Amino acid sequence: MEKDEFFLKRIRELANLSWQRDIVTFSDFLNLNEQNIVSSLKHQFPQIVMETSGGYENAERQMVAFHPDALAFTWEYPIDCLRIEPKALKFSEELSHRDYLGALLNLGDRSVIGDIVVQKKAAWFFCQNKMTEFFLENLCRVRHTNILITKVEDSDEFPRPVLESVSGTCASVRLDSLISLAFKTSRSSMVSYIEGGQVFVNGKLITSNGYEPKDGDIISVRGKGRFIFDGVSHQTKKGRCSVRIMRYV
Repeated sequence: MEKDEFFLKRIRELANLSWQRDIVTFSDFLNLNEQNIVSSLKHQFPQIVMETSGGYENAERQMVAFHPDALAFTWEYPIDCLRIEPKALKFSEELSHRDYLGALLNLGDRSVIGDIVVQKKAAWFFCQNKMTEFFLENLCRVRHTNILITKVEDSDEFPRPVLESVSGTCASVRLDSLISLAFKTSRSSMVSYIEGGQVFVNGKLITSNGYEPKDGDIISVRGKGRFIFDGVSHQTKKGRCSVRIMRYV
């Protein structure tokens, strides 16, 4: 069975199980493309509510919860947040997102791991809570750095996104123009990303170069990063749009 067919079958099973047993069911952590596929199936299950969360605000990798629209009890996503820091700061390496991801994938499948947020010498990652104890007991090193790993109990201590303000001008507020500004590259070089199904606006796949984002839209480019379109501040004397975006660092 093709991978996409298996994924669709699993999503339908979760939705049907929720309806038949009047319970909440959860998907694994899904990437943007998988989230887009799930969203396209909503009309097939009008009796089921589909909600998403990645454990913190504006997470990219998210888990989908399926529940009947008249559910009578409260529930929580089975997501935990774990913090990684070096045991000895002065002997630690400069570790990247890829380094942390590699260490985690040596222990678990990508489907049980959500976003990884790296800030200075520490990192936070979200995981399915069934994996929490396993990671706490077995994740001891990232590259050559010995680490400490702890569960974050207070949501106030969850990582907050770091945003960098980027300003510039463009002839019109088009998706390709904003992406080229965000990642400091030519507009033509971004065409293959858009037409190749690697660009999402608020989690929805967009394949039109001329799509016009709205203020506050979150634009994600697989392999590049993501940013928030913060709107047009004014028109220049030459009639160009002066725009501002907030790029996730």
